[in-house]
Amino acid sequence: MRLSSGRSLLLHLGMSGRVVLNSVSGSALAEALDSESQKHEHVAFVTREGSRFGLVDPRRFGALDLIDTALEDRHPLVASMGPEPLEANFRAGALAEAFAGRRTPVKTLLLDQRVVAGLGNIYVCEALFRARIHPETLAGAIGAPALRRLAAAIRAVLEEAVAAGGSSLRDYVQPDGELGYFQHAWRVYGREGEACPDCGPGSDCPGVRRITQGGRSTFFCPRQQPAPSR
Repeated sequence: MRLSSGRSLLLHLGMSGRVVLNSVSGSALAEALDSESQKHEHVAFVTREGSRFGLVDPRRFGALDLIDTALEDRHPLVASMGPEPLEANFRAGALAEAFAGRRTPVKTLLLDQRVVAGLGNIYVCEALFRARIHPETLAGAIGAPALRRLAAAIRAVLEEAVAAGGSSLRDYVQPDGELGYFQHAWRVYGREGEACPDCGPGSDCPGVRRITQGGRSTFFCPRQQPAPSR
């Protein structure tokens, strides 16, 4: 968040952090700042006009820092991050460069924020399904056509998730307090045992399967995402 003073408020939401935006005025302003209704709220800012910005972080993995705007790209939270997948210049080439020679499963590697910024477990599962890539495929073994599909799938999944307000699980809501709705559009995540939407009910789909990779649940369709050859 860039401020008029030439400084920036750098915010990292961690695992479960979220921003709360609302408007308060008069006596309601002091009441809102002291209210316990904002459980797990650690910081609140109020503008002269009465707009209120709060940081809620139940698991306390988030971070907040006030820095010079000119130094944004050098901050430790930003400097090591990979490309932003919603920027216009995000292409398969960025994935090809990051994956080259890597013998790490693609699902695990995509969760590394140094490879691609902002990808979480749900969206990686969904993108790999759309790209028809098995999550245990070694990243360095993925060819150019599949990388193009993956780059396009990552962008599409994120754009759809943003439009739907995100996925509401446990603590997450949008800044205005409304739930996100992208969880209703998941194609494989959290659907273990169900026929995937591309195979369809009544087909010979073996059902969505769940495995564990790096301590995280991975969901995929064995038919649409065939296992890599050993």
